[in-house]
Amino acid sequence: MTTDSSSGSLLGWLGIRGSRGGNKGDGSASGGNGHAPGNIFQQARRHLLDEMASFLLAYELDVTPNNLIAAHGAFSGANPGLARQIAQRIAAGLGITQQWLDEATAADETVDKHDGIELLMTKLETTLENFSKNTTAARSEASDYGNQLEQHVAELVQVQETGHIISSLADLAKAMLERTRHLEADMRRSEDEAKLLRRNLEKAKRDAEIDHLTGLPNRRAFETVLEREHKEARAALDPLVVAFCDIDHFKAVNDTHGHDAGDRVIRLIAEMLAGISDDNCHVARHGGEEFVMLFRSATLSEAKTRLDDVREKLSERRMINRKTDEPFGQITFSAGIADVFDFPDPRAALKAADEALYAAKQGGRNQVRIADKPAQAA
Repeated sequence: MTTDSSSGSLLGWLGIRGSRGGNKGDGSASGGNGHAPGNIFQQARRHLLDEMASFLLAYELDVTPNNLIAAHGAFSGANPGLARQIAQRIAAGLGITQQWLDEATAADETVDKHDGIELLMTKLETTLENFSKNTTAARSEASDYGNQLEQHVAELVQVQETGHIISSLADLAKAMLERTRHLEADMRRSEDEAKLLRRNLEKAKRDAEIDHLTGLPNRRAFETVLEREHKEARAALDPLVVAFCDIDHFKAVNDTHGHDAGDRVIRLIAEMLAGISDDNCHVARHGGEEFVMLFRSATLSEAKTRLDDVREKLSERRMINRKTDEPFGQITFSAGIADVFDFPDPRAALKAADEALYAAKQGGRNQVRIADKPAQAA
């Protein structure tokens, strides 16, 4: 079976009828599926499925949930780090094996765990909110009941002619009042504990979105910002540019000077990139030696100029290993940038920026490249 026919079978299994050979069902011509020709969104989805299918079939990888997730992450832009690793491995003439793919995607399990933890935290936060409301309402009701009971006790004590029965009822009411007051105090303590736990949860949630080495937002936090800024920029017709930055030859820094020195380099570049961030410019550590930036209300050329300024200042610095007094040599980074609205969605723009970064690396490093616009349908 050829790759094309197998790819078509996989597309059919995924619910996409027809093949890439020109059938009307593939959206390449009018009629058949009812879609107008040149639908960039449909073509983008089909192209993604084709890339995923071809990748799995070319390297004889099983069609498993994990492999589909990995292929989607690599070819949709959701996991640019994995995409770059795959590209580098292919360029080096090495095959993609199941064992290598499992090892390359193992780090993503941490992100999945964080997502599960965040979901549990959200559920717990909601439960605490409801508990706090319920205890507040119950305490209020207990307080009102206690006040009414106290008034009745006072009235009963003042009635002298009813004798012993009234006195017994008054003693019973006093005991009930005391228990009510204790219950009210317990509810207040529970409410205070719930508020404290909620504050701790909010702090933990904030900590989960911070990269502790650099103090920058992490990948998860950036994805939230990207989604929000994309909606707002689209509504306001503001330009929006995304950029990937990667430290050049970072492995050599770690191998030569040690991981502590490597961490120092990462913190320095994080500080320099953060220096140009503001309400309309966001920077985050995407993972490892990679950073991601989002420029709102800035054109491609403006974003490239700002990023180039940082790159040039970094390349002019001369760093020394504090432990050995040996110079690091020139430290540089490469970057790729893309106009988000040139692409069907932010994920596609992220992927394009990552591909531009890869081109910058292949082109000699220490440079910023603008991503190619997607080919428009004829």
